[in-house]
Amino acid sequence: MTLANATVQSGRHGPPGAERDTRPEGKSRNAGTWFLVLPALIPILVLSVGPLLYGVSLAFTDAQSGRTRSTQWIGVLNFQDLLHDGLFWESFRIGLLWAVGVTAPQFVLALGLALLLNENLRMRWLARALAIIPWAMPEVVVGTMWRLVYNPDAGILNETIRDLGLGDGRDWLTGLATALPAVIVVGIWAGMPQTTVALLAGLQNTPHELHEAAALDGAGAWHRFRTVTWPALKPVALSITALNFIWNFNAFALVYVLTSGGPGGRTRLPMLFAYEEAFRYGQFGYAAAMGCVMVAVISVILAVYLAGRLRGGEDR
Repeated sequence: MTLANATVQSGRHGPPGAERDTRPEGKSRNAGTWFLVLPALIPILVLSVGPLLYGVSLAFTDAQSGRTRSTQWIGVLNFQDLLHDGLFWESFRIGLLWAVGVTAPQFVLALGLALLLNENLRMRWLARALAIIPWAMPEVVVGTMWRLVYNPDAGILNETIRDLGLGDGRDWLTGLATALPAVIVVGIWAGMPQTTVALLAGLQNTPHELHEAAALDGAGAWHRFRTVTWPALKPVALSITALNFIWNFNAFALVYVLTSGGPGGRTRLPMLFAYEEAFRYGQFGYAAAMGCVMVAVISVILAVYLAGRLRGGEDR
C-alpha cells in the first residue's frame, strides 16, 4: 500500500518535493526578471507615460501661462473650440501633405539605395558609411545647412541655376508656392538613411539561395525582386513606413529651423501650431487638446493602413 500510494502520488504530482521546490524558484525568477526590467521601465514611465497622461488631463482644463492664475476644469470645451478652428485644420492638412510627401519618396529612394548597397560593389563599406551621414546629423544642423543651400543670394542651388543659364533663381523658403516642396525635399534627404538601413538589414536576411534558384529557373531581375525579395522584405517595409509616417507627421525641429511655419502658414505643421499656442500665446490647455486630436486621428489612420496591408498580405 505504501509503495502504491507513493507511485500514485508520484504520477499525479511528479517526484516528491518537486512542487515545494519549484514554486519558490518560479517566484524568485519572476522577481529577478522585474529587477532587470525595472531600470529600463522607470525612465519610460517617468519621461513618456507620465507626461502623456498629464498632457491628456491638461486638455480638459483652461490651463494658461502665469504662476498666479488658477486652472479650472472645463470638460470638452477645448475640443469644441478645435472643431471650429479653421487654422488648426489647415495645419492638419499641411501636416498630412508633408507626411505623405516625405514618407512615400523616402521609401522609394531608400529602397533603391538599399538594393544598390546590397550588391557586391567595390568600396561598398565607404558607400554605406556615407549613406548614413544625414542620419547622424542633428536636425538643427540639417536645417541650418539647407537654409544656406536655399539662400536666395549666395545659395548653391541658385548659383547652380544661374551658372546653367536657367534663370536668376528664387527665394525657395519664402515663396508661397515653393516653401512646402522645398521643405519636403529636406525631409526626404534627412530621413532616408534610417529607412535605407532598415531595408538593407531586411535584404541581408533574405536567403541568397532563393535568388540563385530563381535565376537558374530563368527569372529576370524584376521577377526575382517581385517573387523573392519583396515578400521577404515586406514586413520590414510595412514597419518602417508606418514609423516614418508617425515621425514625419510629428516633425518639429527641422521645419521650425527652416521656415518657422511660414510663409503665411504654408509650412505650419500641427506640432508647430500647437507649439505656438502653448509657448507663444500661453494656451496650454488648448495646445494639449490639439495634441490629443493629433494622436487620435493618426492612430485611426495607421490602424486602417496596417489592417489593410495585413489583410492584403493574407489574401495573397
